[in-house]
Amino acid sequence: MRFAVVSFTRQGNMLFLRSFMILFLSCMTIKINLCFPSLLSSLKTLPINGHFDFEHVHHAAKDFGNRYSFLPLAVLHPKSVSDVATTVKHVWQMGPGSELTVAARGHGHSLHGQAQAPGGVVINMGSLQGLEMQFHTGNFPYVDVSGGELWINILRQGLKHGLAPKSWTDYLHLTVGGTLSNAGISGQAFRHGPQISNVQQLEVVTGKGEVVNCSEKQNSDLFYGVLGGLGQFGIITRARISLEPAPEMVKWIRVLYTDFATFAKDQEKLISGESNFDYIEGFVIINRTGLLNKWRSSFNPQDPVQASKFKSDGRTLFCLELAKYFNRDETVGVNREIKSSLSQLNHVPSTLFLSDVPYIEFLDRVHISEIKLRSKGLWEVPHPWLNLLIPRSKIQIFAQHVFGNILTDTSNGPILVYPVNKSKWDNRTSVVIPEEDVFYLVAFLSSAVPSSTGTDGLDHILIQNKRILEFCEIARLGVKQYLPQYSTQREWKAHFGSRWEVFARRKSSYDPLAMLAPGQRIFQKAIPYSQ
Repeated sequence: MRFAVVSFTRQGNMLFLRSFMILFLSCMTIKINLCFPSLLSSLKTLPINGHFDFEHVHHAAKDFGNRYSFLPLAVLHPKSVSDVATTVKHVWQMGPGSELTVAARGHGHSLHGQAQAPGGVVINMGSLQGLEMQFHTGNFPYVDVSGGELWINILRQGLKHGLAPKSWTDYLHLTVGGTLSNAGISGQAFRHGPQISNVQQLEVVTGKGEVVNCSEKQNSDLFYGVLGGLGQFGIITRARISLEPAPEMVKWIRVLYTDFATFAKDQEKLISGESNFDYIEGFVIINRTGLLNKWRSSFNPQDPVQASKFKSDGRTLFCLELAKYFNRDETVGVNREIKSSLSQLNHVPSTLFLSDVPYIEFLDRVHISEIKLRSKGLWEVPHPWLNLLIPRSKIQIFAQHVFGNILTDTSNGPILVYPVNKSKWDNRTSVVIPEEDVFYLVAFLSSAVPSSTGTDGLDHILIQNKRILEFCEIARLGVKQYLPQYSTQREWKAHFGSRWEVFARRKSSYDPLAMLAPGQRIFQKAIPYSQ
């Protein structure tokens, strides 16, 4: 009998523990309904025109990086700016005792969970796309657009007015608020600066739920703080963007180099002074054969016979990519200009490839690749991207070590390399860039093959990225990350350097509870941060 009693007690304890664990896990899984009914009900009763979704929230825990996934409590689908302000103000009024945070999510093209809000509220900015674009023509044209609008839609609508933004990103299916929260860089940046250098005015919802209009002359501290501010000071709900007359066509040109020093020298020559080209980029080609044959489907070699004789022999090559905008009635003069400009470069002559394409087709070129990759199931894979801004004085050292030693096999995606002029960037914004007058963007845009343990696998690419960063630190190259990712505030302070004090002050002013953009992992809500 004594043994039976002990046995029963153990069974009872095990049963209790098992029941407790089931209850605990159930509570964690459906804490919205069981553990925090007050949070749920308080959001449900908010007077908004849009709606909250508390069930279908999994899409808000995914992004293009496809490496981090944190479920939110709710997703807000706003119909108006007041919906955004009402929600943010409600969370603000809950005070520091609430762990609820808020993140704005555009097209979900973030890389490291930056647009996610674990257990918080994700605002689907795409719901604001319905707000009408307002184009203003004249000597200084501009467009007023929603922060949730896609750049491709601005392009399409702008062309109806014969206008287009001056500066772009290489991929246009991104939201205005998303790119302006980072910088927005592409091959036009050498001339017009990044997208944040072409904004006249913003409407922002701060971390207190206040709707603030800001510009260079009105609430300028918030204006410059939000531009490149990684979503830390407010949510961009509307923007006024400078425009220029849109061309009809583009001369799209590619030429090859076998030597990085010559390649870089020509790039720097092109971005200095008055270049005849409107777009200048470059990329690295590592151990890849048959490249020119691949280009033939969309590019025409200037000298087909000579081009057919070019052999890469597995060498690392450097491609200079150029574009000249023009209208059809300017073709003869543009051809003459291009010929003159190219004659001053030192590329391999037989590798000159050209193509005439419509302006919109050139700008939206990455989307064509997206469609192909989606059809093969290769778009929604992990993207362990690494984007670096490197001072001009250090780019040769970087290229020699990274392209010559660390990267020895075919890359798993494009490697972009091109210089920009610091004079086209405004140092009042929150973006951190190298100190030199010219610096390079070097972007390793890798795609990892799921479940692969080879050189195209996620682990291998992450180790490779780590080696690159470690070399930059050991060699003291003065490199800054673009689209940065850090896990500790100490690392963020090192990233911002002398600008950390201003960044922290702005956070304290516009989002004192540190409830906005928690996925950036810069500040933590309800925990004091030092200035």
